[in-house]
Amino acid sequence: MRRIKKRILSACCGAHILHDGYTDLLYVIFPIWQMAFGLSLAEVGLLKTLYSGAMASLQVPSSILSERLGEKKILIFGTFIAAIGFLLSGLTDGFLGLAFCLILSGIGASVQHPISSSLTSHAFEGPELRGALSTYNFSGDIGKVLLPSLCAALLAFWDWHAVTSLMGLLGLVAVIFLTILMPKSSNEHIAISKDQVGTEQAIERNKEGHFLNLGFISLSSIAVIDSATRMGFLTLLPFLLISKGATVSQVGFALSLTFAGGAAGKFVCGFIAARFGVIKTTLITEMGTAILIALTLPLQVNTIMFLLPLVGVALNGTSSGLYGTVPEIVPLHIRSRAFGVFYTLTIGAGAISPFIFGFIGDRLGVLNTIAVIAGTALLVLPMTLGLKTAFRRLAI
Repeated sequence: MRRIKKRILSACCGAHILHDGYTDLLYVIFPIWQMAFGLSLAEVGLLKTLYSGAMASLQVPSSILSERLGEKKILIFGTFIAAIGFLLSGLTDGFLGLAFCLILSGIGASVQHPISSSLTSHAFEGPELRGALSTYNFSGDIGKVLLPSLCAALLAFWDWHAVTSLMGLLGLVAVIFLTILMPKSSNEHIAISKDQVGTEQAIERNKEGHFLNLGFISLSSIAVIDSATRMGFLTLLPFLLISKGATVSQVGFALSLTFAGGAAGKFVCGFIAARFGVIKTTLITEMGTAILIALTLPLQVNTIMFLLPLVGVALNGTSSGLYGTVPEIVPLHIRSRAFGVFYTLTIGAGAISPFIFGFIGDRLGVLNTIAVIAGTALLVLPMTLGLKTAFRRLAI
């Protein structure tokens, strides 16, 4: 049974590497598309919104569909669609064509988060769960480092058409990987011992029978602000660096540094949250996010490069603790749908924020807009009070 658990976690991590890599390699290509098609910051943000919006809007439907058709089939099919979208993007020469391809890829990417999180949370019920979810979340940040770095390196030799097509081919290879690695039956991955069942039943008695409770609402609200801040900053970071004289290669390297810091932050903060609590972890990471984003404004490119790994730690540190807390406040039988709603809200916020901050950027300038983003991160602080109250209720 341990072997099956490892296969499931490996497959979920592999899917996460690809899909998060797809999402974040766009940040490297956005400045190139802006120059190629003469786009405004709002139009660049709109492209990100179309991709993330399609991904966010289908989180819940994909989780419900997986309950009927099987999680393995939906995860593989969604990965295939996401790969086809990137493959086709290399064949288009217009803004509308790019928009269509990004919507298609976003539709395919919608399956990954709720299904992989559900698979992991079922396979690792009990004390292993938070560590498994932290490992799963960490894997996504590996993709955020690898694929943007690969794109930045390839763009020095190839045009963007060839690079995006190659990303699509990598996705098709991942489809083969998932087909081989995933267990044949979804029932194979559910292996909960009697002790774990007893523990789970004790926990379930203290949870409300639905996920629209104070804890879930507070947790989701924090995640929405956190996601909006992160996606808004990452979308405008390349333009901030370019305004300070950075090249496309330097932008790609800067994003890789940020994502590498994010990978470390997401992995470490998941275990910190398990030890010290998600509330204390959230307060520290969000205050750090606001301060570090603000520090990028007066600094030059070379100095910002040294700062960006720390920015990544703060940006992504909150999310790991939040994802791992969902199973603690949601009953087991509706956990898949709860993850679907949670990811819909967080990814939806991340989808809308690039367009909003891009619109603000066209009017106030990149520097002032990033200052606004830094201030937005602080909105999380009062929201932790609701989460604190919810945990008190669970302890009763």
